[in-house]
Amino acid sequence: MKFDALRYMYPSRRTVVFGNRGMVATGQPLAAQAGLDVIKKGGNAVDAAIATAACLTVVEPTSNGIGGDNFALVWVKDKLYGLNSSGYAPKAADAAALTAAGHKAMPKFGWHAVTVPGAPAGWAALSRRFGKLPLTEVLKPAIGYAEEGYPVSPTMAKLWAKAFANYTKECKGEEFRHWFDTFAPAGRAPQPGELWSSKGHAATLSLIAETNAEAFYRGALAEKIDAYAKKYGAWLSAADLAGFQSEWVDPITVNYRGWDVWEIPPNGHGITALMALNIVKDWNFSGSREFEETWHLQIEAIKLAFADTMHHVADPRYMKYTSAELLCEAYTAERRKLIGGKALDPVPGTPPKGGTVYLATADGEGNMVSMIQSNYMGFGSGLVVPEAGIALHNRGNNFTLDSESPNVLAPEKKPYHTIIPGFLSKDGKAVGPFGVMGGFMQPQGHLQVVTNMIDFGMNPQEAIDAPRWQWTGGRTVEVEQGTPGHIALGLTARGHDIKMLPDTGTFGRGEIIVRTEYGTLAGATEPRTDGVVAAW
Repeated sequence: MKFDALRYMYPSRRTVVFGNRGMVATGQPLAAQAGLDVIKKGGNAVDAAIATAACLTVVEPTSNGIGGDNFALVWVKDKLYGLNSSGYAPKAADAAALTAAGHKAMPKFGWHAVTVPGAPAGWAALSRRFGKLPLTEVLKPAIGYAEEGYPVSPTMAKLWAKAFANYTKECKGEEFRHWFDTFAPAGRAPQPGELWSSKGHAATLSLIAETNAEAFYRGALAEKIDAYAKKYGAWLSAADLAGFQSEWVDPITVNYRGWDVWEIPPNGHGITALMALNIVKDWNFSGSREFEETWHLQIEAIKLAFADTMHHVADPRYMKYTSAELLCEAYTAERRKLIGGKALDPVPGTPPKGGTVYLATADGEGNMVSMIQSNYMGFGSGLVVPEAGIALHNRGNNFTLDSESPNVLAPEKKPYHTIIPGFLSKDGKAVGPFGVMGGFMQPQGHLQVVTNMIDFGMNPQEAIDAPRWQWTGGRTVEVEQGTPGHIALGLTARGHDIKMLPDTGTFGRGEIIVRTEYGTLAGATEPRTDGVVAAW
């Protein structure tokens, strides 16, 4: 990828990092360094991604864990592969029972929100297919940090304290006691620089490494999860764990001004970003992000894309329309016609028939990985398997109880999923992985980062640094402090309800690695967290 050289020298906040033999970009320095160390030991970008992801369950537990899900886009030997390692609802899941019990929506905390965790299976699947080193070697750094402890970083301490206050308020049952025992053993969240460790977490990672994750799904760890679930009459069972397998999927793509933008297909909502890019690709943004019309058109496009995906996207086995139908040019043109000079209230159309961590890795052999992993809503369900350090996610909260929706809760069904890795290529060659984490901010972040680089010529760090916007529903749009005042005023005049906010953690956190025209690597990471690019 080629950018103005001066832009590399004078970025707005921090500098682009260069390397050529290996690179890892993620939101926590210790995890990034662990991934790079694995490359130095003879591993490749896939090994580095697994090492980093496993480390992040320890050093950034506020956003992901062993009991969560992950997705990955993997570039190997001039081809892009997709991995969907998101879990499904237990066989005993019962939407009617929840409705009869008085629930109007899926619970956020507790056992009803827990789906089968996919993260360990994802690590094993990546390692089997593309890794060079055994998991016992790749997971060593994560095991060491869990066993010996590490100093908590500033952003993590802030998020940890927020989670502690939230779980203290929301999670009062005896089944939640293990979360407090594990993550707040001193009766509070750890402070910045304070050491935190989890012997149970270390032992669990060791078993996953030694058995290539078999212990988690069909062994000792599965038995622990099953016993914990049975104690509280939960839906999840050993049979649900035993039946789970990660899925290799074909990535979906749109061509945006000559660049191919790639996402994982549903049940994830990466298609939201592609639909929005499809809508805006016929407009000329005049090479400037400083025009309020540019922001308006992008916001309107993402609103229409979300209206469609939140109505139509679910486990693909239950969707009425395919990804190809949602992305087809004829339907895109019809949606584009709805956008005018004023803010609209979006509604879904009818297509024609036919709390998260992100990491990017690259090595000197040309392999690249875009990977994302999450427990959802921070630590997840509030449930931690006793003495195992496994914080179970609450991804089931993304199901609906509306029987007319394709995303209604059902046994062995995957929920609408918010975590999405992205990837760029051009003319059949890899450009690189990118991602912006943060729930429903993610497709919006992908749209903004891609247009920042392609339309406005920003280098990767500038693309991440630039002030962001986030549509939150109706005509409400949150814009980050630093947004030029004339843009906020102009959007307000167009009918948008603009709320200017400081960085509250809601505008996402991202990383990018691109391969330059010289064959070297350029990496960028997020100023909104403790991110770092580790390079070799």
